[in-house]
Amino acid sequence: MNALAYEDIKTAADRITGDVRPVTLTRVDPGAIGGDRRAALDGSPGQPPEVWLALEFMQHTGSFKARGAANFIQAHRDAGTLPEAGVTIASGGNAGMACAWAAQRHGVRATVFLPANAPRVKVAKLRSYGADVRLVGSEYAEALAVCEEFAATTGALTSHAYDHPLIAAGAGTLLEEIRAWIPELDTVVVAVGGGGLFSGVAAAAQHHGIRTVAVEPEHCRALNAALEAGSQVDVTVESIAADSLGARRTSAMALHAAQQDRTHSVLVPDAEIVRARQLLWDHRRIAVEHGAATALAALTSRDRRTPEPSARDRPATGRGYRPADGEKVCVVLCGANTDPSDLVR
Repeated sequence: MNALAYEDIKTAADRITGDVRPVTLTRVDPGAIGGDRRAALDGSPGQPPEVWLALEFMQHTGSFKARGAANFIQAHRDAGTLPEAGVTIASGGNAGMACAWAAQRHGVRATVFLPANAPRVKVAKLRSYGADVRLVGSEYAEALAVCEEFAATTGALTSHAYDHPLIAAGAGTLLEEIRAWIPELDTVVVAVGGGGLFSGVAAAAQHHGIRTVAVEPEHCRALNAALEAGSQVDVTVESIAADSLGARRTSAMALHAAQQDRTHSVLVPDAEIVRARQLLWDHRRIAVEHGAATALAALTSRDRRTPEPSARDRPATGRGYRPADGEKVCVVLCGANTDPSDLVR
């Protein structure tokens, strides 16, 4: 399945209503987040953009992943296709937590495979949801290979961290809620790992005529590289945000979504991700993981650029994203499963 339909997102919204927490949004004070006048979010001489933060890290399990997991488990529950062996998933941490949480709610066994270097805070939280946690290798791809062997041997139902229509459709429900807060939204900015959040959000945004900015670390760029190649490719993963954005290969759904009009793929360096995360702490006392800060880094990066008017409504790639005068922008802060001890207090 390469294209996610808007109807899939509407169905997911109906299915998970009452199971997930509605997103909370907060508006950024003009100039409040940024290093200096040139780097501030209101750095243009005209009417400043209107920037909002979607606090999706307040979701169950600490990330947007709960939406897709709830949709996946409930859909299989409704269809009577949940096996006795339960569900299994490979994850960098957040998707595994969401799967375990959703499975626990339905009394279903969950076996989760993580890279051995997954953050301890995520491993501990997984176990608190009753999951059987298995640490394998040093990258998500290695955990995925062993997870697939486990499913073939036991008959467990395989979920996926991002590359499944039910997972992506659940994630896309977030955009519907954001629009309820900001009916005249122009642009939504999301961090991208494998592309589940981006696929869902972009499909909903495309339906409503909203621009989507997909943000990746410059050395963790599965979607950006696929756009350049015109097909899915494997990439090297090396970023401070790799624990949540460290997919070697983007999904076909994400690539398809990124090739549509009103989408932008941008890259940010690790130093700007660290800086954006610190800015959130300094100005709002918000402690998010580096993957979530990656989205904000597109707007606060000192190398950000304003797309040419002719490029704003067609697929484009670049460094950072500078909103136009008066543009209404929402940045999704997608997860907060992090150790905040390295934030300057």
